[in-house]
Amino acid sequence: MSGQTGQAAPLRVAVIIASTRSGRFGPTVAGWFAGRAARRSDLEIEVVDLAETGLPERLVDEGEPRPPQVVALSGRLAAADAFAVITPEYNRSFPAALKTAIDWYYEEWQAKPVTFVAYGRDSGGLYAIDQLRQIFTELHAAVLSDAITLPRYWELFAADGGWPKASADCNTALPAVLDRLAWWARALRDARAAHPYTRRQA
Repeated sequence: MSGQTGQAAPLRVAVIIASTRSGRFGPTVAGWFAGRAARRSDLEIEVVDLAETGLPERLVDEGEPRPPQVVALSGRLAAADAFAVITPEYNRSFPAALKTAIDWYYEEWQAKPVTFVAYGRDSGGLYAIDQLRQIFTELHAAVLSDAITLPRYWELFAADGGWPKASADCNTALPAVLDRLAWWARALRDARAAHPYTRRQA
């Protein structure tokens, strides 16, 4: 709680750009999502671009020191109260860079909500989202059923070149997704503060 206002501190949302491909569309989608989310006084947004993190593709064994790039991103993820993953769909799946980023970490994801904004062809990224839900559930994250899909996203450009056009369905869907993300982020932040989350070993 803030000592001056008595109001809860803003919820920290990490917006993760999953694609590292040349000519990628991810930053455009992330800019739209982050820009809309930043209008809310209860959210504090940080964009994490995997193309800029320099995470090694080769993971170290348990007990070995982690590379400095991994340690640096760990702090940013650990500080987040929630995650929004912006991902394309490649061959009915998601980018390898995202899987690498997920696998480098464990506790950073635990007991925090995750939502997805996926883009692709006719499926709009649904196949990528389905796989990511399974992975994040295994990591003890709280995966929201609410997500945004963007089928044929290239058709959503406005006449002036802006994206997305004002009539796009994603503009209508986003407020509800942010509401759910904020609700779970607040509830789980309070729960972690009262009872630190631990995973029982089998």
